[in-house]
Amino acid sequence: MGKLRNPNVTFYGPDISRESVRVTNAKYRAVRRPEDDFNARVSGLYRGYFHPRVAAAARSSFPPLPARQPQQHGAREAEESRGSSGRQEGPGGLWDSVKKAGFVIGSGILFLAAFGNSLTWHLQRFWGASGDFWQNLWTKLYVAYEGHDASLFFLGTMLIPTLAFWGSNALLLWVDITGTPSFITRYRIQLDKNNPVDPAKLRQALKCVIFNHVVISGAMAVVVYYLMSWRGNPCGPELPTFHWALMELAAFAILEEIFFYYSHRLFHHPSLYKHYHKQHHEWTAPIGIVSIYAHPLEHVISNLLPVVSGPVLLGSHVSTTSMWYCVALVSTTISHCGYHLPFLPSPEFHDFHHLKFNQCFGVFGILDRLHSTDSKFRQTKQYERHTLLTTFTPLNESIPDTQKKGQ
Repeated sequence: MGKLRNPNVTFYGPDISRESVRVTNAKYRAVRRPEDDFNARVSGLYRGYFHPRVAAAARSSFPPLPARQPQQHGAREAEESRGSSGRQEGPGGLWDSVKKAGFVIGSGILFLAAFGNSLTWHLQRFWGASGDFWQNLWTKLYVAYEGHDASLFFLGTMLIPTLAFWGSNALLLWVDITGTPSFITRYRIQLDKNNPVDPAKLRQALKCVIFNHVVISGAMAVVVYYLMSWRGNPCGPELPTFHWALMELAAFAILEEIFFYYSHRLFHHPSLYKHYHKQHHEWTAPIGIVSIYAHPLEHVISNLLPVVSGPVLLGSHVSTTSMWYCVALVSTTISHCGYHLPFLPSPEFHDFHHLKFNQCFGVFGILDRLHSTDSKFRQTKQYERHTLLTTFTPLNESIPDTQKKGQ
């Protein structure tokens, strides 16, 4: 017997028998607390103090640790708020994921800066050929509103995006209310929902949507105008080049992904969810119009700020800002529409968020992948269907749900 390296662990030579190890361990456990045994196993003390052959014998003499019992979840509301706020980022934690996101997004910006000229050369030629047309059209509009830049700004950032939003939702509302035509309803993602939509529930949603769009978004447009006017002239006489406008749109999309993801997850925190974000999640099977159905505070922080931050930070021209607002509104309408239509972006990602609450928080899914907040989604049929549909066969037919046992 050698000397003690640890007051609780005795070191044995390589020729010691298995039986003596068992006897010694039995004496050892008799004077130890249960937590000592657990801590020793976790910290790997026996691997450090025993010869490898003896360590194997010692480990085999210990009873296995009790299996961790799965937690029983409570009511649905508790699952919504608690599940979304739990740590899912893995060993590195949230800060490690933020650093990864910064690296990926920074690399993307550098790539665009390095290869932007070659990627947009042909498109720039087209813009050059038609540039006089757009510039002449803008010049006429600029002269007509000369001295009334605020009116011109609101025309571009309120009226035109409003037409884009309500125009795209008009057809969807008709389908949701009437359940026709069938060549659109056959592409419904959640087949047993909103067929047709509940009229009382729709009326309640429309009141909130109109208030948010007219009052809250209108007030935000005023704030944005003064911020951008303080930086420069958002309604200048010259349009931006095609190359610059494309770069700005790419930057807007990146900023929206960052701000929307983190603000969205913030509203899924239990202390905020039940007071603010739960209203939006009343629609477990969303329709296009509910894309801005939200508490006014959430509408400002999570819907508007991620979209307006890009044009404000870059001091963009009103033409680019107007184009971006239209793209953002049509995009969020498609994400909430509930139909996976051919040749349109897939809404499966955000539809799954409304169905399960604690997955798929972002717009493009970049930060969800980095934070592992799409891990459950990637194990589902919805993930297999999360692609651009290039045929006229609905994906719930070409990729049907797995039949449960007994069906």
